[in-house]
Amino acid sequence: MLNGAKGVRGVDTKRAGKAGRAGTELSHVDEAGRVRMVDVGAKPETAREAIARGSITVGPAALRQIRERKVAKGDPLQAARLAGIMAAKRTSDLIPLCHPLPLSHVQIDIRRARRGYAIEARARTTARTGVEMEALTAVAVSALTIYDMLKAVDRTMVIGDICLVEKRGGRSGEYVRAEPKR
Repeated sequence: MLNGAKGVRGVDTKRAGKAGRAGTELSHVDEAGRVRMVDVGAKPETAREAIARGSITVGPAALRQIRERKVAKGDPLQAARLAGIMAAKRTSDLIPLCHPLPLSHVQIDIRRARRGYAIEARARTTARTGVEMEALTAVAVSALTIYDMLKAVDRTMVIGDICLVEKRGGRSGEYVRAEPKR
């Protein structure tokens, strides 16, 4: 696998360990194609923030139960907010190569959408690496919590559109997702 041979899923392993250039190299794969945790020890601590979004489509009967506060397990939206915050705090336990981060803030917003709910998570830290995975994890677990609390009423729910919307801080600077034209 050395000397530029194709390694992990067709990755050019000669270039794989050299992270940074235009964000195209895989920083979690070394020159020999082995998975590794990135050493961020030499990077400066900077203020970082990430915002992620996602959605869950919910059927009419389940939506009615939420609005009328008749969900047998309790309020799924409040449970989802708490679960999202807890998940953000535990991201490094869930995603194998994530660094544990000292989060200074996690906020989960859940808004009624046409056929369910839109979920947004905002995570902040001052650290040597970004907080994108924490925001994305928070959205995913919030949606899963809503699903779990409503599955007895609606097994047709669909979780989707989970994506990074914005990030700030660090060497790569700011990223704002371009919204598709409708």
